[in-house]
Amino acid sequence: MSSESLNSDKAPEPVGLYPHAKRVGNLLFLSGVGPREKGTKKIPGVELDEQGQILSYDIETQCRSVFQNVRYIVEASGSSWNNIVDVTVFLTNMKDDFPTYNRLWAEYFGENPPCRTTLEINCLPTPIAIELKVVATMNEA
Repeated sequence: MSSESLNSDKAPEPVGLYPHAKRVGNLLFLSGVGPREKGTKKIPGVELDEQGQILSYDIETQCRSVFQNVRYIVEASGSSWNNIVDVTVFLTNMKDDFPTYNRLWAEYFGENPPCRTTLEINCLPTPIAIELKVVATMNEA
């Protein structure tokens, strides 16, 4: 089965050599999506010191930005928010951030939510507190 690499002109540039998404058959697989803004290294809701270390962060701002970036990618790829079927969530601070993240999840996925797995990890490649790995189905032609 062939695959097609897809990118969004609204989502932030990948931090490595990978596409925003790959279409394989009727499935769309997104690479890890964080809260960064396109065209900059700025991370909404994050304050860094001179060495690039996190001084403080707002998980709600990061969650909203991550969800927007996912929406940009699925829509640019020919799918939609409602076609998301599976999400793996990576949090760097489960104890403090899960309640806010879980509340926002219910806001964004109130009806027919996708499957979800949430993991706490030590760190992510950039100074962010959340990253999503998403699988969606494609819109019918």
